[in-house]
Amino acid sequence: MITQDFTKKTRELIDSLKNICAAYGLGNDGNEFKIITQVFLYKFLNDKFAFEAKKIRPELAQAESWEQAVTNLDDEKREMLQLQMGPDTARLKPEHFIAHLFSRQNAPEFAKLFDDTLRDIAISNNDIFAVKTDGGAKVTLFDRVSEYITDPSKRDNFCRAVINKLVEFSFERIFTQKYDFYAALFEYLIKDYNKDSGGKYAEYYTPHAVAKIMAAILVPEAVRGKVVNASCYDPSAGSGTLLMNLAHAIGEQRCAIYSQDISQKSSSLLRLNLILNNLVHSIPNIIQGNTLLHPYHRDGKALKKFDYIVSNPPFKMDFSDFRNELDAKEHQARFFAGVPNIPKQAVDKMAIYQLFLQHIIHSLKPGGKAAVVVPTGFITAQSGIDKKIREHLVGKKMLAGVVSMPSNIFATTGTNVSILFIDDSNKEGVVLIDASSLGTKVKDGKNQKTLLSGEEEDRIITTFNSKEAVEDFSVVVSYEEIAAKNYSLSAGQYFEVKIEYVDLTPEQFATKMQGFTDSLDKLFKESEGLEQEIRKQLAGLRHG
Repeated sequence: MITQDFTKKTRELIDSLKNICAAYGLGNDGNEFKIITQVFLYKFLNDKFAFEAKKIRPELAQAESWEQAVTNLDDEKREMLQLQMGPDTARLKPEHFIAHLFSRQNAPEFAKLFDDTLRDIAISNNDIFAVKTDGGAKVTLFDRVSEYITDPSKRDNFCRAVINKLVEFSFERIFTQKYDFYAALFEYLIKDYNKDSGGKYAEYYTPHAVAKIMAAILVPEAVRGKVVNASCYDPSAGSGTLLMNLAHAIGEQRCAIYSQDISQKSSSLLRLNLILNNLVHSIPNIIQGNTLLHPYHRDGKALKKFDYIVSNPPFKMDFSDFRNELDAKEHQARFFAGVPNIPKQAVDKMAIYQLFLQHIIHSLKPGGKAAVVVPTGFITAQSGIDKKIREHLVGKKMLAGVVSMPSNIFATTGTNVSILFIDDSNKEGVVLIDASSLGTKVKDGKNQKTLLSGEEEDRIITTFNSKEAVEDFSVVVSYEEIAAKNYSLSAGQYFEVKIEYVDLTPEQFATKMQGFTDSLDKLFKESEGLEQEIRKQLAGLRHG
């Protein structure tokens, strides 16, 4: 009940912040999501600080105003309080508190005070909360949000409206709950900004069903709670849905998250997701940059290898502006199956997923596991880079299997997708599942979307993890069988063809054959009649 009430009130806060933005001309503006996410994060960090402070010094919870009680502490006690807080709690000064800004809202140049406060929090916490770029620059936690309002005369009132909304409720009582429900909250927070990132690096939002299936197969129930110090990587992380599901399956304190994504927006959203999901310790590993051209994570000079990799990479995209650089000698070991050529037409359909997939295979530790969303065409392509990648996975015996998903599992793309599971420790028995007939079709705006029920998701997970062969649904095949089928990973190509045998008497057989003969005679006569009619019409045309 606490969670439901909290979710309702948090959604109301998000909606009210969006309404404020709309009232000041920023509704659906490109900068609206920056304001909403940063203001929401400021509120979250404030309340997290309050929760931790009251836990360390219970007398603060009894005070009429905990903010004033913290302010009244001498410098030494306040510094000790900060030191006792966990590393995932922002270091805040009394002048950073929402209550302090609320009390100063009638001061002149309030917008400047608001922005200065957020910037000072960002600078004070840069070591923990800054995202790095592949060039080494740091992207701080907060911008000067009032400056997104183009009319300076309206900025003070905008910031007053925001601060008045932030004092109306508190996150504090929810910090004792398990963090899983934040996934739905995060999705609600960004839902209006996740439809299209704009530009050529449009972000695909990964459905919960896909994220759940990937995490549950990579980390089965039998090993949950036993995995320790795991490194988890996504080279095209987006807002982090796949990484969050994986981290929940392993345990947030049992793993470290690593990511890279070219999109500034995605990196900011991923940082927010990590903060909401108790994974602040991984923020220094979040890199904004071009994974294919400038992979950031390394051990010495060599690329870093990971225990778990998840990815829903972009499938097709124009990368012709840096394609030839990827052909350089330094990248050849990584792109072992080759770099797609630049087509003369439809340059935007270059198969960029082939490069991400090769990068993932190259980045996997010995014995490591990966799950990657690929276009279903990948699993049966008869030649080219796709086939070379499949040959590599089979030759090295590092496949766990494939789940072919229903069409329209992604509302944003009509491309049929499959989930490719790589497992360097699986030396026999590859599971192939055809889940294309599952799900219920629903309308999602202008698009059609297929939704899997919880039971259908669990059926896929259980069948895969138990390596179970189910008629017309799943098969378990050897590496040798895959090689003999031209390296196809389509379950349907391994299903047994069913032939029905019926016992007939000689008389019944003769009658059946006579029926076939009569049908054929009839067809021949009909075709002869049609031929004669056509000839007559042609003769008539000539005489005419």
